[in-house]
Amino acid sequence: MPSVSGPPTERARLSLAAPRARIRSRMQEFPQNAERTTHGEGRPGADGRDSLRISEQTVGKPPGRSAYHGSPMLWQPRIPECYHAEEPGGIRDRIETRRRELGDRLLVLGHHYQQDDVIRHADLTGDSLKLSRVAAEEAVKRGTEFIVFCGVHFMAETADILTDDSVQVILPDLSAGCSMADMAQWDDVNECWDALAEIMPGERIVPVTYVNSSAAVKAFVGMHGGACCTSSNAGAVFDWARAGGERPEDGPARVLFLPDQHLGRNTAHARGLRTEVDAAADGSPERPQTVLWDPRRDGGADPEDYRAAEVILWAGHCSVHRLFRPEHAAAARRADPDCTVIVHPECAQEVVNVADVAGSTEYIIDAIDSAKPGTTWYVGTEVHLVNRLSKAAAERGVTVRMLSDCQCLCTTMYRVDPPHVLWCLDSLVEGSVINRIEVHPEATAHARSALRRMLANVPAAAVAVKG
Repeated sequence: MPSVSGPPTERARLSLAAPRARIRSRMQEFPQNAERTTHGEGRPGADGRDSLRISEQTVGKPPGRSAYHGSPMLWQPRIPECYHAEEPGGIRDRIETRRRELGDRLLVLGHHYQQDDVIRHADLTGDSLKLSRVAAEEAVKRGTEFIVFCGVHFMAETADILTDDSVQVILPDLSAGCSMADMAQWDDVNECWDALAEIMPGERIVPVTYVNSSAAVKAFVGMHGGACCTSSNAGAVFDWARAGGERPEDGPARVLFLPDQHLGRNTAHARGLRTEVDAAADGSPERPQTVLWDPRRDGGADPEDYRAAEVILWAGHCSVHRLFRPEHAAAARRADPDCTVIVHPECAQEVVNVADVAGSTEYIIDAIDSAKPGTTWYVGTEVHLVNRLSKAAAERGVTVRMLSDCQCLCTTMYRVDPPHVLWCLDSLVEGSVINRIEVHPEATAHARSALRRMLANVPAAAVAVKG
């Protein structure tokens, strides 16, 4: 192992020299292409660029390092034109007909950020992990064979991880990905892990991943004794990890938080840690207790910053929640000094700091549902959810508005539309399973370990079940 000497930038460069070589050999040890995605008659429907796509056995050879950079978005073939040509009312009626024909063999899941024309057909609605957990239970009760997940790619992966092998999980549009999940990929995370081991030899680090991550990253975390978390239980999982994770007898540990820097930073701040944002505000020369790891910059910080930090944050973010700014909260209060500003913790800390309340999607929904008549709420999260909350709240005399005038829309989620849902259901009735998301068994086992560690430390949460 090379010694760490020289100026800070040189030390950072040297600390990564050996891990780069090791990563290339490790790529043969674990099935990074751990998922098989098919469309039509079982033909591969992905390009193999992400760390969780078609298996190496399918493509015949392992991909090179360049295969893990750039956009890992899956390719979705254009569906037959007749689905786009039909009137929305006809599509809606045909979807309901197909649902009745398939009966309990089918379970349709709808994420909170989905458009209304899709949500109306969902058997279960909720946040990603909750949907997958309840879907696994409902599938057993109903004898379900097919889950159509109206969400994005990592959500369908999670559903496949948590459900029995007899259940086939389908994503209506393969290009419905998540930019934040794609910001943390298997080889980059391994490279970071090895570099941190060289920068801080002998120091314990427990990895924690937000559930908004690929199955490959969940598997990495599971392999290294870490856990998943949600936006509602991140604090509890942080406490568990910092106390030593599964080995508290070995003493406290640092946390590597993936892939959303903002949720990680906000959670650290709420736990009393001094973040980079806090340090910039107070001007103290003391090193902050959080530091960013940017895979595009081989980390990017002075090694001493990593040694001083208790939480290492991955340089990822949500493309929706990053659009909210502190000035949006200021504008809301100018418009209505008595309003309440509530935001999701995927927003930057600067936004959370000036909000009245910050909480998970379910927390935001519960807060609006229990709001008193005559109150006004400005909400910093995805526009489809805010619009639904606004319509329902108006009937109770509660005003709900978007925190920002910009269209804070999850564009990849929007790709799952009624025509694609109908196309999938038509295919199922005709005996063909298209767009199946199937995670490699080895990745599934490790990812389940990460999820189980989370569930062992936090209580379950509810999901809306229709019917």
